[in-house]
Amino acid sequence: MDPAVWDRAMAMQAAGKAEDAIAMVRVQQRLRPRDPDLMNLMAVLLWGTGRLDESLRSLERAVALQPANGSFLNNLGVTLSFMNRLHDAVAAWERATSVDPRNPLAWISLAGTLPRIERAADGVTAGRRGIELDPGSPAAHNALASALKHAGSMADAVEAAREAVRLQPDDPRLRSQMLLFMNYASMPAEALAREHRAFGAACPPARAAASTTPDPDRPLRIGVLSGDLKDHSVAFFVDAVLDAVPEGSTCTAFSTMVAPEGDAAAARLRGRFGEWVDAWRLTDDGLDEAIRAREIDVLLELSGHTSGSRLAALRSAPAPVIVTAIGYPNTTGLPAVGWRIVDSVTDPSGSDAHCTERLVRIDPCFLCYRAPLDAPEPAMPAPDAPVTFASFNNAAKVGDECAALWGRVLAAVPGSRLLLKSASLADAAVRATVVARMEAAGIASGRLELVARTASRAEHLALYSRVHVALDTVPYNGTTTTCEAMWMGVPVVCMLGDRHASRVSASLVTAAGRPEWAAADADGFVATAARLAGSREALAAIRVGMRPAMERSALMDAAVYGARFHAALRDCWRERCRVPRA
Repeated sequence: MDPAVWDRAMAMQAAGKAEDAIAMVRVQQRLRPRDPDLMNLMAVLLWGTGRLDESLRSLERAVALQPANGSFLNNLGVTLSFMNRLHDAVAAWERATSVDPRNPLAWISLAGTLPRIERAADGVTAGRRGIELDPGSPAAHNALASALKHAGSMADAVEAAREAVRLQPDDPRLRSQMLLFMNYASMPAEALAREHRAFGAACPPARAAASTTPDPDRPLRIGVLSGDLKDHSVAFFVDAVLDAVPEGSTCTAFSTMVAPEGDAAAARLRGRFGEWVDAWRLTDDGLDEAIRAREIDVLLELSGHTSGSRLAALRSAPAPVIVTAIGYPNTTGLPAVGWRIVDSVTDPSGSDAHCTERLVRIDPCFLCYRAPLDAPEPAMPAPDAPVTFASFNNAAKVGDECAALWGRVLAAVPGSRLLLKSASLADAAVRATVVARMEAAGIASGRLELVARTASRAEHLALYSRVHVALDTVPYNGTTTTCEAMWMGVPVVCMLGDRHASRVSASLVTAAGRPEWAAADADGFVATAARLAGSREALAAIRVGMRPAMERSALMDAAVYGARFHAALRDCWRERCRVPRA
């Protein structure tokens, strides 16, 4: 293949003319139907338009013709990973490293994916190998950061992510991963806010902001931008918002991630919207244009800097009102995002200084929980079982500060045990890291039980029948896990920290009618956990009464919450109508 064909096709794709590039390459293929380089190029163009099945077939033909071509194998892995066929993707990349061990691309891809199939240590090794081969590659440092995060080495993950940003400071996705990881770290709230503001400074607007007819009372065209419209914790909290869309208003989904095949939640959510846009197929400019073309009045952004983030596509304000909510426990840092929905517990007076958005407090709680239908009935542990504390949070949230706090709790309750459940604990490297961290905090391995997975959500929830008291993570609290524990009748001990991410559980337990479970400091956390553990009769009463109490509480009052949420969106819209964007 003439290299000029590749260069021209890539230039056309970058200019938003992917279909023209595909048409050009098809002409070339009619002239040279067995040219594997053209097949590889076609596959790259096809995956950029979301036609993954066609991309896969094209790459499989190229690899069949040149089975030792590392570049083809690497691209085969990329396509398979887009299709959520992670084990197949890893197999392709491992073949690529075997035939072309000095090509860093496959090593970088392995670093980002091996942890997702419970091989975090191998992912770290692959990341370090990618950096050895290409030390100036931001992608290599970013992939290593991801592997380190999955392995539970958050301090090292933050430093690797910071190096990726240093190497390419104008890449917003690198900054987003760094910011997400920083939420796990024990760092001052103002320092964290400063890093988020730097994201906004690195994303200046590229065109004039959008405007729509500024009538403060007309029905609204609402857009929902998220990477989590699937079987994800956000899905537990978004239903009440969708249920309450006012009559006459419309709701369009902009989905930024591909849902796994057969994902029932994604199929259900797709039916909740008037229109569904596969935004993952679009470039940032294309997504900006798609939002403008639909004349969205209020765009509800639900991902922040989490996986699937497309904040960079919002830099030029493609909707007059952009509100962030639910999915990310911090400011976005992006000036185009004008408002952020919180409450007075998560963000008390004075928190505004840490945010680039205006805070909209929809008290009593910024979330509304919808319990799973397959949850078993709450049950107490056996009468002779030792006191068991537990956390079912992501193991990456269990850093040194958290372990030290939990160590004090177990020291205060002699003979007690700690049960940890997290999918990442299926990885031997993660288990070893967690055990070492707990032992350093004074929790001997004999008092520790690690569980990775259960066969179903119902079995996951049934595991709470072995738990007396749940312990929240610090500084990054649980959210769905806090609600699930309470739904299963288990009290959750939490602590009021200095930022939103450190106060979410306090908001949830308060909304559920149990503010006494939110301690003001570490001493209060230990005392509250010990007090709860000391009375099995009181725990039994909580086990029986907590679920009906939650159903009556503000935390699960979907109708009131939905009305309050949409009233907040309307207030933001009215404010924008009064003060047109400059």
